[in-house]
Amino acid sequence: MPFIEFIMKDKISVIAFDADDTLWSNEPFFRASEERFAEMFSDFMPPHDVIRALLKVEIANIPVLGYGVKSFVISMLETALEISDHQVSADALQKIVAIGKDQLQQPVEILENVEQVLSALQGRFKLVMATKGDLLEQETKLIKSGLEKYFHHIEILSEKKEPNYKKLINHLDIPANEFLMIGNSLKSDILPILNLGGYAAHIPFHTTWEYEKVSTTFTHDNFYPLSNISEVLELLK
Repeated sequence: MPFIEFIMKDKISVIAFDADDTLWSNEPFFRASEERFAEMFSDFMPPHDVIRALLKVEIANIPVLGYGVKSFVISMLETALEISDHQVSADALQKIVAIGKDQLQQPVEILENVEQVLSALQGRFKLVMATKGDLLEQETKLIKSGLEKYFHHIEILSEKKEPNYKKLINHLDIPANEFLMIGNSLKSDILPILNLGGYAAHIPFHTTWEYEKVSTTFTHDNFYPLSNISEVLELLK
């Protein structure tokens, strides 16, 4: 712990937080919508096969449509046409759109200890929210959450890869080794930052989108696996 405290106390100037499933709950809403969709088309194939087909379409659409509920809805519509051999009814298509609209209107559920941690860190470090997804969706969730007041800078990225983070770090006018990223996705929040020479703390969420999962295990001098966001305060004493 003394080594960790030395790093965090004396070197870190900017702390960036992922939003979805780090600050507030997100993935459970997608999984619930996914289950509703799969049940709608269970006459065509088993629900788990419907979900597998949907994931394939979602991943194929990311380069064109990006992330978020609207991209998800388009992927559901395309999957419905595909698995029904274009026999899906107009009523079913309307129900798919309704699934997406319902999800967009869900309340924002701030995760445990989040506000306590942000309040404790504000003023000591420059706090940044770095999230990816649809601009309007993420802005709406941020406003609903009431957490905007804690952040010096809000960055809504189209993707979370090394070039995106490098651009953000350059914009903040700091070297990478003064940047700490906190998030739930090893693929999007942790590995790119470590590759750039920054620091990263991983806080796993109880459910993860298949696309975000990584199968490799690793160790890194700048990597800190945590179990709860409250442990961030221990790192930064």
